[in-house]
Amino acid sequence: MKLPKGFLASGVRAGIRKKRPDLGLIVAEDGANAAAVFTKNRFQAAPVVLSRAALKKSGGRVKAVVVNAGCANAVTGTEGLNAARRVRSRAAELLKCSTDEIFLASTGVIGVVLPDKKVLTSLPDAVNRLSSGGIDSLSHAILTTDVGPKVAQATFTLGGKRGRIVGVAKGAGMIHPNMATMLSFITTDAALEPKVLHRELRDAVEVSFNSISVDGDTSTNDCVLLMASGKLGNASDAAIDDFRRALTRVCRELAWLIVRDGEGAIRVMELEVTGARSEKDARLAAHAIATSPLVKTALHGGDPNWGRILAAIGRSGARFSIRRVSLQAGNVHLVRDGEPAAYREKDAAKVFSRERVPVRVDLGNGNASAFVLSCDFGHDYVSLNADYRS
Repeated sequence: MKLPKGFLASGVRAGIRKKRPDLGLIVAEDGANAAAVFTKNRFQAAPVVLSRAALKKSGGRVKAVVVNAGCANAVTGTEGLNAARRVRSRAAELLKCSTDEIFLASTGVIGVVLPDKKVLTSLPDAVNRLSSGGIDSLSHAILTTDVGPKVAQATFTLGGKRGRIVGVAKGAGMIHPNMATMLSFITTDAALEPKVLHRELRDAVEVSFNSISVDGDTSTNDCVLLMASGKLGNASDAAIDDFRRALTRVCRELAWLIVRDGEGAIRVMELEVTGARSEKDARLAAHAIATSPLVKTALHGGDPNWGRILAAIGRSGARFSIRRVSLQAGNVHLVRDGEPAAYREKDAAKVFSRERVPVRVDLGNGNASAFVLSCDFGHDYVSLNADYRS
């Protein structure tokens, strides 16, 4: 896969991690308009603090993204900020741009200062290896506990011209809606202003990255960045409906890949809550189900234990009448109007044994709805996180 016109990428090994590439670089050859959303965790990592400020100062212009794996550089105080600044300065020097045009991102262990000397030494190699097909090496260089890379693409028509969107992401643990829930970098050749990009990214994120949960944790480093090179040359007043569709598709595909790659996961619950009095009520119910350890462990075992789902709804804080709640898995009705429905256990178990498990809850109370992707909890999740630093 190649990046849209105007972008190059690479991935190299800087030695932050053992035996794996851990430094990625994305460059907009002539610069790009950009917009981003960041984690709401109050312990924001040094790269988040610096990138948020730089994006504002540059007026939404980005020349390059420097991203490392193996070290989050979060909760590292002044020392961590200075290490990130040194990386930013060196990247700006190599690429002949302002430091405010360098976007930094990190992922890995919290509380460890970025070993910036290793990054500084490897940056020239990353620059030399830049290519339009470098997204493959980039996608591997940003992984932590991920099983594999996550890349998605879509095409669109804007102003009578055919354009492309290509996105890459990493994420398998510490995933939960609160924007953001991972690292993701999305590139397009469309010519769009930063304020338009921000509006479209915000809306796309809400129905994708903000609608997934692996373990209920939100990291200190999460961000999603959208960059537009403008190489498509479309008119500035062109209708963007098709671009919006393509962006949402890429974000949703990346979000699904993250949940499917949830640490140790084997199943994805595609959960829809309907009939809520408000969107808030729908989300409260959906998130309670999606983050319930009991629901997630039953999902791992392929067990249609619907009582756990109703119990999660009951403690969610959502407003509803228990006499109107209905629940189904696929085409199997498990609960009707708050009471057990007539169904065959083997039919329900068959649905819960799939890779994709569609679950629908109808609160019977209104017209609002919510959709959330969640995955199962298994033995591997505990093992991966118990041994993460050792």
